[in-house]
Amino acid sequence: MMMKINDDLLRQIESDLSLNAPFVKGRINPIRNCWHFYTDGNAVDALFHDKDDFIDGMNRVFIVCKKHNVINLAFCLMDTHVHFVLYGEFDECNRFMHDYISLTSNRIARRHSERHKLRKIAISHQAIEDELYLKFVICYVLKNAPVGGLGYTSYDYPWGSGSLYFRDTGKWCAPAWSLFKIAGHLETKGLLDATIFLDATGHNITFLGKLGAREKRTFLNTRTTGFASDTLIIDGMIFPGEYVATEIVERIFKTHKSFNYFMCRTKEEDIEKVEGNLSRLSIPIQELRQHRDEICMELFAVNTIRKLTPQQRLHLVRTIKSRVDCSTKQICKTCGLIFAEVKDLI
Repeated sequence: MMMKINDDLLRQIESDLSLNAPFVKGRINPIRNCWHFYTDGNAVDALFHDKDDFIDGMNRVFIVCKKHNVINLAFCLMDTHVHFVLYGEFDECNRFMHDYISLTSNRIARRHSERHKLRKIAISHQAIEDELYLKFVICYVLKNAPVGGLGYTSYDYPWGSGSLYFRDTGKWCAPAWSLFKIAGHLETKGLLDATIFLDATGHNITFLGKLGAREKRTFLNTRTTGFASDTLIIDGMIFPGEYVATEIVERIFKTHKSFNYFMCRTKEEDIEKVEGNLSRLSIPIQELRQHRDEICMELFAVNTIRKLTPQQRLHLVRTIKSRVDCSTKQICKTCGLIFAEVKDLI
């Protein structure tokens, strides 16, 4: 099940990304109209708080992809930041990214009562100008979860596109939606029986066209129309193969061997970032939040920072810093304070 690309667009992509260029040893082909968009991992304490937020965030990628003339090559949603590798005109890709962040901010306001949380979040981008750097960027994006200390490989992290590439049957450890590939021998989605799939995998499957108009608006949280009725939904999440150009990425790397080589080789130093360095956590963000909540309960008899005054949050930061080996900037972010405003008080 792969994203559909019309012939004219495919020819343009092949030209811009040098997909049909003959191999010449030592030559690195230039590419055009390809961009790496991302947000700062230290800007907010969380974009996604739980599984429901992440599922909604994944479905939001589908919605925004359909609204803008972009091709999504790879992406990763982390709880504090996001990465997208996009093909298309810069202005369109830039609108895509700002639209995604705006809708995410609306979700946070509705569900967590934090209004305008992302109003000042910085959205950065890089122009990707050659095929070698494109491979590095794609692999860097896919490796965000394991590099960030999360208990996943890049293949089984469920909130991104890592499980789509060079996979056959979704064996071993993989997101539930990748199990759809066990039914890949069927010629059309319409032949896939939902009851049989549930019995075989334990996961629920349906199609967007089977939802009523009101149910569809509620599910997608938009009045936008024109979505294909055969769009696949597994366990309440739209199958990412519907909006990620998996086959294009596989053509970029050409072989499994090449893909695995770049996945192993890619390092943070290979990816130039704004201000030169990547933001790294000394411990995983989930572990830091656990320490924060435990210390918050110990000091103030509450398990959430939302009930704390700024002075209490500052005291919490000082206490965490004295007990946990983590950057002060990351601790401030996790406690809902802006590092630049309080660094002289810590």
